[in-house]
Amino acid sequence: MPEEVKTNPETSPRPKKRFHFRSVVSLANRKLPVRFAAVVLASSTLISALLGIFRDRLLNSYYLDTYPTGIDAYTAAFTIPDFLFFLLTSGALAVSFIPVFNQRLSTGNKKSAWELSSSLLNLMAIMTLIASVLIMIFAEPLVRYIVGPGLDESGTILAINMMRVIAINPFLFSISTILSSIQQALGRFIFYALAPALYNVGILIGIVWFTGGINLFGWQIFEGGIMGVALGVVFGAVLQVIVSLVGLFGLGFDYEFKISWKNQGFRSVLKLLPARSLDQGIDYVNTLVTTNLSSRMGAGALRSYNQAYSLSQMPVSLIGVAISTAFFPKLTEELGEGKEAKYRQTFRTALGTIIWIALPVAVIAFFARGYVVSFIKNGGDPLISSVLGTLIISIIANSIFHIVARGFYAHQDTKTPFYVSIITVGLTIALAIIFSILGLGVEGLGWAQSVGTMLEIIILIVLLQKRSQHKLLDQQFWKNTMRTIFATGITGCVAYSLTKFFPFLASDDSIFIVFPKFCVITAGSLITYIIAGYFLNLEQVEPIIQRLKKILLKTK
Repeated sequence: MPEEVKTNPETSPRPKKRFHFRSVVSLANRKLPVRFAAVVLASSTLISALLGIFRDRLLNSYYLDTYPTGIDAYTAAFTIPDFLFFLLTSGALAVSFIPVFNQRLSTGNKKSAWELSSSLLNLMAIMTLIASVLIMIFAEPLVRYIVGPGLDESGTILAINMMRVIAINPFLFSISTILSSIQQALGRFIFYALAPALYNVGILIGIVWFTGGINLFGWQIFEGGIMGVALGVVFGAVLQVIVSLVGLFGLGFDYEFKISWKNQGFRSVLKLLPARSLDQGIDYVNTLVTTNLSSRMGAGALRSYNQAYSLSQMPVSLIGVAISTAFFPKLTEELGEGKEAKYRQTFRTALGTIIWIALPVAVIAFFARGYVVSFIKNGGDPLISSVLGTLIISIIANSIFHIVARGFYAHQDTKTPFYVSIITVGLTIALAIIFSILGLGVEGLGWAQSVGTMLEIIILIVLLQKRSQHKLLDQQFWKNTMRTIFATGITGCVAYSLTKFFPFLASDDSIFIVFPKFCVITAGSLITYIIAGYFLNLEQVEPIIQRLKKILLKTK
């Protein structure tokens, strides 16, 4: 017999580690602490926003000056598909679904929770698929009479064709939203956070490659042009669905291809959903009105308002949406367990953090708006800058709105925000029409938006404060808020001075010239804000100071 070969484990080659997809996904899908989740969401939102800036910069560079009719048509084509998505799904689903889903899990009823998820996914897929088909059928009257009555004939035809392409998005978005809501409810945010960035990646692919035409095996299946951007929009939505599916690995999702009408959780969500969906829909009615009005204000006006509004929504997403989304599962969990005092403390922390961040960001955005607009259009644009200035108040109000509304949703109350929206959106629309008649132009639409959103959060905060048996927002919270406002005032003076010292010039037609100036203005303003907050004893500043002390001590 051959002699047995002995091996030395220290010298013998180690087996190569194999890449396991499931293990990597499971590692990324770990449950995150609230604060870390907020950082992840804010970071992903920032990445998505930067991709969005690059996307808009390309679009505006290609079309805003050279083909304003085409870019207006592209912007108008989005409106109805987005409206139906907001009406049927969007954030309405998450805030209605998560409290009920978490309630089932906290009682150990996983079967009911997964049955609820499957039923909701199937129902929403059917509803949005029908809606998508209807948009394709009725695209022409929707463009001609609702979203683009001011477009010329070529712009109208282009908008109709693009709307028919983008019409599939409500169906795709509804699927990815439900899958992401499951991950959000379970405290898994990594893949949830990736979805918006991939959506923008899809659009960028459309701008860079699809606009030049699509060839397959030597056959030209698409000629190109601005219609390629619409194809990129759909491609981005498909990428969102894919990453949302990947995020389900390891969560134990037990999908069933049926609608369980007898499931009590499913019935509870259906009861909560209409009020929030109508709330979302009513808010978006304002977008339909502003799109209609701005389409009548000359070529490029529709796109200019859309771009200013999009810029104003970036800090809202980074601050209000990210922080509120991270805190919402914890709010619902604490209420579900009957921990009212902890709920109040968590809510105050979330609201205080949003106010503390939103105020200086809005002030810096106001004084440096010329620089901000230059990021999405080379050399800037006076009209977009002017409209952005009128929307600054709405940045603060919309950021606060997301956590205040969730204060109601955590109590499974979706009706109160809905009733308030009816009043405030009605006022906003009335003001937009009045300001248009008075000849205030696109800027008038911005002022109407700011007034309406500020009124909305004032009413909601008053109502939320009244419904709490104990004071939800105590005296200490209001003292800290007043000190935050004072620190913001000091920051505003510094930001104004820096913009005068580093002015935005007409010759600043390169991002390499504009960006350093913007960074100096932003850094100087934020340092001032931190210092002012330190001397005013703002509670949010203390962790930053402690962190800086640790870093400085380590370097010594």
